[in-house]
Amino acid sequence: MGIQSTPVVPQLGELLRYWRQERGKSQLALSLDTGISQRHLSFVESGRSAPSRDFLFTVSDALNIPLRERNVLLLASGYAPLYGERSMDAGQMAIVTRAVDRMLAQHEPHPALVLDRQWNVVRTNKAAPRFFGAFVDLESRPKPRNLLDLMFDPAGMRPFVEEWEKVAAGLLQRVRREAVGQVVDAELRELLERLRKYPDVAQLKSPMAPQSPVLPITFRRGDERFSYFSLITTVGTPQCITAQELRVECMFPMDAKENEPA
Repeated sequence: MGIQSTPVVPQLGELLRYWRQERGKSQLALSLDTGISQRHLSFVESGRSAPSRDFLFTVSDALNIPLRERNVLLLASGYAPLYGERSMDAGQMAIVTRAVDRMLAQHEPHPALVLDRQWNVVRTNKAAPRFFGAFVDLESRPKPRNLLDLMFDPAGMRPFVEEWEKVAAGLLQRVRREAVGQVVDAELRELLERLRKYPDVAQLKSPMAPQSPVLPITFRRGDERFSYFSLITTVGTPQCITAQELRVECMFPMDAKENEPA
């Protein structure tokens, strides 16, 4: 009987090498982080060895690979995907959804929004549509409404934002900084390309230094000014793709005495 060779998985090797290089890790450094021998890591990357599921879980944790991309690794290795993508109304999301809804309600009377990884608005409190609706006709905008489209569109919030060029450059930087796993995937690149098609966006200069995590934005309507900064909340130790990719953005007035627009 001939000896059966281990199945070759070149696609998996390319994926692992991509994530290792994306995180700035050598095979030796990853070996020290995971306790997996450098030789075994090398064999898997070259396609000479097929990994176990435990191998993939250990390496994914060490490289902080997003759950969506972990499914890709599992599929490339011949395993079924493990992490699901569920609606916020699904039973498995009940605990997360209740917590998010409580956050939204408790943030009244200030705007709060739930965003997915592409900055689409998934949920809001009552204050958010009331605030943005005081500037633009939200009903005329197709759903799902995208917060970045709303901010960059000349027919949206853009005319009401003070120092719009500075704010827009900061928002573009935030897209990259807050991407899940700090990786701009194909769908985020598509979003960025769409934003660059708005007037004068392609000419925006990136800030020379990294922006502060707090990006103040002042909205102006006539003689009224409304200044806000945002705090972002994410779900800790998520067990599904949807939960990992959610962001709750709560807008706080820069001046505690400042009122929302009537």
